[in-house]
Amino acid sequence: MQFLITAYDGPGMLEKRMEVRERHLENMKKRKGSVLCAGGLLDEEGKMKGSVLVMDFPGREQLDEYLNTEPYYVEKVWTDVKVEVMNVVILNHERVR
Repeated sequence: MQFLITAYDGPGMLEKRMEVRERHLENMKKRKGSVLCAGGLLDEEGKMKGSVLVMDFPGREQLDEYLNTEPYYVEKVWTDVKVEVMNVVILNHERVR
């Protein structure tokens, strides 16, 4: 199953985000087989305000296990997290479904 995760940082969390960022990237590296696409959401000034991830897991339980190890989630950098099931059709310019 593929999931679209849209996660917004809480107010004034840019400094905390930057403090936690290396742990976040290391955690993502451990799950590279599950990460289809990921990046930061930017505000009008080009500063990070959240994240968008497209991830592939066998089910919601595994996604929740990931979230419970995600430093931005655990450290409460992300305060508004939305998860939606999606159907990835094109990946790396190739149709997969």
